[in-house]
Amino acid sequence: MSRLGTKLQVGEFVVTAELAPPKGADPEAILRKAEALTAVDAVNLTDNQGACMRMAPLALARILLECGHEPVLQVTCRDRNRIALQADLLGAAALGIENLLILSGDHPRFGDHPGARPVFDLDSVQLLRGIQQMQSGIDMGGSRLQSAPRFFVGASAAPAAQPMEPALLKTVKKISCGVQFFQTQAVFEHNQLEKFMGFLANYRVPVILGVVLIKNAKVGEFLNRHIPGIQVPSDLLKRLEGAPDPLVEGVKLAREAVFWARQFCQGVHLMTFGREDLIPEILAG
Repeated sequence: MSRLGTKLQVGEFVVTAELAPPKGADPEAILRKAEALTAVDAVNLTDNQGACMRMAPLALARILLECGHEPVLQVTCRDRNRIALQADLLGAAALGIENLLILSGDHPRFGDHPGARPVFDLDSVQLLRGIQQMQSGIDMGGSRLQSAPRFFVGASAAPAAQPMEPALLKTVKKISCGVQFFQTQAVFEHNQLEKFMGFLANYRVPVILGVVLIKNAKVGEFLNRHIPGIQVPSDLLKRLEGAPDPLVEGVKLAREAVFWARQFCQGVHLMTFGREDLIPEILAG
């Protein structure tokens, strides 16, 4: 099992951080960012996040692994059919990539190639079920694999979804498909997290809370308009607008969320959008 999987299995509190692969062929800048993440247990590599084209995370995951970092490979259903997804997963296993985060993916209309045709041959639940089958030695077409891959499989969860009931139903479906951990979308209200974790209490699946660093009110408004699944409440936007230093206030908000995670969850997933240097400060609370 991966180091991340082992830590979650024994009940350790973990920290993961998100890095977007470069929009180019040179990995050096992202490697420098990864080297600075000394307080992080694993590094998530996004898969054309926001439907914006970037370097394939599979290649970067192997590079990070060779440099001693623990990667979490994000895999979205948007751009590939089940044949390509299975091929990439077998390739990931051959390269020693163990941690997966399975996502459906944002529609191309939100990204930098709005004319691209989405695939969505599978959704995240169907892909999770397929991975469960592959790990038993059978591909999604029913044929036997020469060797079965072994992964530590994660999926997303949405504690702040409204209405909550469909999101909870989907969460349970993912658990039935063998999910071993959840990373949540950003949560900005304590009561939403508490309610969600109360619902999951009997399932005993580790939950890593998504924490977003909002640098100022304009960033929060941008997230509300353009990023599906994120909704920054108006009272938090007012806190940022009225703060003498919005970035300091944004760090404070992130630290509050980390405090909630230490109460209810088994880790935090930090999304700092280029301010990875602030991660130690966010964790210091």
